[in-house]
Amino acid sequence: MKKYVDYLIKSIFAGVMIGIAGTVFLRVDNNIIGSFLFSIGLLVICMYGMNLYTGKVGYIFINSFNYIYELLVTIIGNFIGTFLVARLVLLTRFKGVSEKALEIVNLKLNDNLLSIFILSILCGVLMYIAVNNYKKINNEIGKYSCIFMCVMVFILCGFEHSVANMYYISVASLLNLKSLLYILIMVLGNSTGSILIALYYNRFYKN
Repeated sequence: MKKYVDYLIKSIFAGVMIGIAGTVFLRVDNNIIGSFLFSIGLLVICMYGMNLYTGKVGYIFINSFNYIYELLVTIIGNFIGTFLVARLVLLTRFKGVSEKALEIVNLKLNDNLLSIFILSILCGVLMYIAVNNYKKINNEIGKYSCIFMCVMVFILCGFEHSVANMYYISVASLLNLKSLLYILIMVLGNSTGSILIALYYNRFYKN
């Protein structure tokens, strides 16, 4: 039981970091600078050993069956963390954050589910590469730069990150059945992309 409590706490803190990263992205007018600063979320998550669903799901086939429960706890914790930051931000003077998030979320919710799924797959690929390279590369510059590049690419391309969108949807106050469905599709897409590139890595690259 304590193991899953620890997983939940680490997952909530990961959600908090993504919420903070999402806030700075919404506060910056330049998307390139915003995407660079957003990377601090994943960087801290990796450095502090927090649990982010998109960084963990790719390892599902090299772990025991119980890993599925860990993933479920992780995605729940990520949602709690992002929702918490969103509610706190809405209590501050950052009104512009909510307004900008509303524009972003409306664009996503007006897209079709197939498009959302495909864009989520591509994001999942990049998230596995970022986290796995952080774990495997011994060179400090290499492991850190990979995180920044992968995060910047997924944001600038407009790929869909399920946990980041949990924050945007929460801070835009658009949590409803439709947005939850879109989050579910994003989770499935992120999972698919991450698992596919992980299978490739384990089959053709891993020593």
